[in-house]
Amino acid sequence: MPPKLQKRSPDEIKELKPFLDQWVKKIEQPDYIDDDPILFMHAFNQKEDQLLAGFFAATMAWGRRDVVIRKVRDFLDRMDNRPADFIANFSDRDAKRFEGFKHRTFKPMDMKWLVKILQNILQDYNSFEDFWTYCYQKADKSNRPLMSVFHEQFFAQHPEAPQRTRKHVSNADKKSSCKRLYLFLRWAVRDDSPVDLGLMDFLPQSELMIPLDVHVARQARALGLLSRTYNDWWAVQELTKALRLLDPQDPAKYDYALFGLGVNQDEIPEEFIKNPIVLD
Repeated sequence: MPPKLQKRSPDEIKELKPFLDQWVKKIEQPDYIDDDPILFMHAFNQKEDQLLAGFFAATMAWGRRDVVIRKVRDFLDRMDNRPADFIANFSDRDAKRFEGFKHRTFKPMDMKWLVKILQNILQDYNSFEDFWTYCYQKADKSNRPLMSVFHEQFFAQHPEAPQRTRKHVSNADKKSSCKRLYLFLRWAVRDDSPVDLGLMDFLPQSELMIPLDVHVARQARALGLLSRTYNDWWAVQELTKALRLLDPQDPAKYDYALFGLGVNQDEIPEEFIKNPIVLD
């Protein structure tokens, strides 16, 4: 049995604010963009291109960032770097462009189905943001997690999409952390940022959840912000609740601090470490 993790009290969490704010300021800088998959949103001028390129970049954000960037660039090249136009005019014969594409468990079949689904969304909802708005309103009315409704409505566009493709879009009903979807929303919703673009406003940034990956979770546990040992939907809720004590209007900004501390673990002051940092 792993040792029970210590959790800070609300007052102790608030004591971390100056330290974590300093790290947000240090990491959330324009030069962050060039080495992160968010660069693909900055590469386009039209909003729909930005959102669709960002969605693919976040969906494929699995593994080392340099590898993710290389694979996303390859995929967008296959779309002639015109994602909105390519998706709007896609036909099954265009699927041959994806032949030979591979990233982790993504295969050409998955890319074809993701494009076909997005094509239906653009046809039925006029824009990707309007689809997100519909999902948000539906989730609010039914008191369900946004990412449960998003997954459900996304694949309702093409119910025949294979199970293997469905696994590439997170579902909170499956207790997933939904890291990649919330990473996309951090990019697309947060405004007044030198990195995130603030392209969509269907939900306030105060409602964003932290994009929880193994590195962010490791630092959160070390600092006593997270006591749950699994990186699942409950852990996302627990950590985001703690970060809202530091900034109720913008908890997701602390993704930058926890990322930076993950790269520079030796810079966490001893007095701030609540639990040992255990490498996975």
